[in-house]
Amino acid sequence: MEWLNHLSNYNEIIFKLIFAALLSLIIGIERELKKKPIGLKTSIVIATFSCLLTYISIEAAYKAIPNDTINITMDPLRLAAQIVSGIGFLGAGVILRKGNDSITGLTTAAMIWGAGGIGIAVGAGFYVESAISVIIVIVGIELIPPLLTKIGPKRLRSKELSLTVLVGNPESITKVYDFLQGSGVYIESIRIKDVTLDNNTVKHEMDMRLSIITNKNTAEFYATIKKQKFIETVDVESI
Repeated sequence: MEWLNHLSNYNEIIFKLIFAALLSLIIGIERELKKKPIGLKTSIVIATFSCLLTYISIEAAYKAIPNDTINITMDPLRLAAQIVSGIGFLGAGVILRKGNDSITGLTTAAMIWGAGGIGIAVGAGFYVESAISVIIVIVGIELIPPLLTKIGPKRLRSKELSLTVLVGNPESITKVYDFLQGSGVYIESIRIKDVTLDNNTVKHEMDMRLSIITNKNTAEFYATIKKQKFIETVDVESI
């Protein structure tokens, strides 16, 4: 029966690992629902191993055998501090810059960094604090942004679109510009270039980043732009 007594000594670390994994499930599921690259499996791995390394770091510091001839000083959370730096490399891997100059993946990078923080907190014994942190983060991501898009400042209620149109002559460039402004669209940035077709005909391509406040979805906005006779081709992307 000695093995049962020995097993009971591991109750604390077993509870911590399971609790860290369960909390990370919340973050992982939230990322999975949004089809992000770092999801359920990655969150569990990060939180569980962060918890394990934190526990080892603390226990190793307190269980170190003293030596009268050597002065040994150990920081119980030194290994945990290195976890935070290591997770930064994972976060950098999910931050992407698209061709339309928009940057994605920042929230996902922060979430995997947070998953590591959960593991560290649980490993150090801060159970309530880690659970409250997860609740605050999920509320902040899932509830507050949709609320602000309805009752917040005008700038927060707008959505961004990338719009590329092809027009046949320079006069049409002004028409596109005036049409968008008259429709309540704010042009964040614009790039105009000449495009030479196979028959040596020169067209003009307008590549724009827009902020709009409208109940129309991207498909409806596309249909509205497409109806304008001075616009030959349309390419719309939701950012």
